Amino acid sequence: MPDLDRRALLRGMGVAGLGLLGAPLLASCGAADRTPLTAGPVGIRLWTHDPGYVTTFETAIGEPGLVGDSEFEFRLDVTNAAPPDIITRMITQAIADGNTPDLVGLVIDQFARVMGSSIAENLFVDLTDVVAPLGDELLKLAPYTVDGSPYSLDADNSITVFYFRQDLFADHGVPEDAATWEELAEHGERLSRDHEISLGVVSTGDNLAVANSFFQFFLQRGGQVFDAAGELALDSAEAVEVLEFMTEGVRSGFLLGLPDPYSSAAAAALKSGRLAAIAMPNWYNAYGLQANVPDQQGRWRMRTLPRFDAGGHLASTLGGTGFTVLKDKPGTAAALDLLSRVFLTREGQLLRYRSGGFLPTLRSLYRDPELVEVRDEYLGGQRVFDVYAPAAEDLPLFHQAPAMQILTDVLGGPVLDAVRGRTSPAAAIEAAIVAYREQVKR
Repeated sequence: MPDLDRRALLRGMGVAGLGLLGAPLLASCGAADRTPLTAGPVGIRLWTHDPGYVTTFETAIGEPGLVGDSEFEFRLDVTNAAPPDIITRMITQAIADGNTPDLVGLVIDQFARVMGSSIAENLFVDLTDVVAPLGDELLKLAPYTVDGSPYSLDADNSITVFYFRQDLFADHGVPEDAATWEELAEHGERLSRDHEISLGVVSTGDNLAVANSFFQFFLQRGGQVFDAAGELALDSAEAVEVLEFMTEGVRSGFLLGLPDPYSSAAAAALKSGRLAAIAMPNWYNAYGLQANVPDQQGRWRMRTLPRFDAGGHLASTLGGTGFTVLKDKPGTAAALDLLSRVFLTREGQLLRYRSGGFLPTLRSLYRDPELVEVRDEYLGGQRVFDVYAPAAEDLPLFHQAPAMQILTDVLGGPVLDAVRGRTSPAAAIEAAIVAYREQVKR
């Protein structure tokens, strides 16, 4: 599509994606030099919300074994901002034909904002040919795929595992290898009644936190939020069943209702031993446990999730950040080269794990000798890839759609109503679906 046509389209879609935010910038930016760079020094404009990704890319461009044979000499020009600000500013700058990034990290729940109105198609490099040689090696492309084309590479597999206090489990006779959630719930109800100890959380805060809490269990149970075509798939027995599980868990005390699993209330529950287990992604080890209860090093372990009696997966997923290359820019080829080296090679994936703890997104890496031997001192020296490897093989697919954020908004309230006992789980799911259909006409 010619540049002028693309800019006209982007300006048009600004009404839906940005409202008035783009208006002031439309008058402030001029046309940029689009001559593509094919070799030599190049400054990559990197936008991200997480300093861990900055460290990763800065380390990568200093590794001769990773980038030494590239035609480019990489430098980084880094911009840090909050996830919603990154995507808003990126689209605004695109409308203004201004200084968009060459390489940008989009948090998974923000990526849905570029899935409609041909935004991804017009702004980003289609990675279909880039990932094709890898076959089914890449584990997590679905959330960043639009009309069959992938536009981002995830930085972390975000595998949900079950963290638990080994000392408290031993003290109170809770089996570490409980096969199912239902078996664990029996122990959890007993612990809550007798000792005010819970074995998991249900978020009771804002709509996003509540919906994410539901999605994590729902995906593990085998549900799909959207199907591969972007159609809402929430109308299912699994959705009602999972919400019944959450509701009953909070009622019995097996699951602790908390506004946010990263809040001060959660930290207090961890510190006091009130919360002795939690199902959360791999990154919760660093950002939740080690950040809030460093003195409990050696007491925590992790395992794969207990299964649901009725079936589903061994793992779930929550969160993620997809890295995307903007097309038709001077630095596009260089950014794509750097991204491919860091995200699609064994050496790059090992560097990402060593520099930021980001789990591999290539299937074979979970059996790599270097990673198999990794031991986590906080988790008592446990070999963590003994857990991650089987979980990665049974990770549920997660599809998004342009209206993902609308669904999150309309789902949070009904789910919370069910958890609070103000409505039934079946009625809550139905209410969310009706509200979604009223806002999203397909």
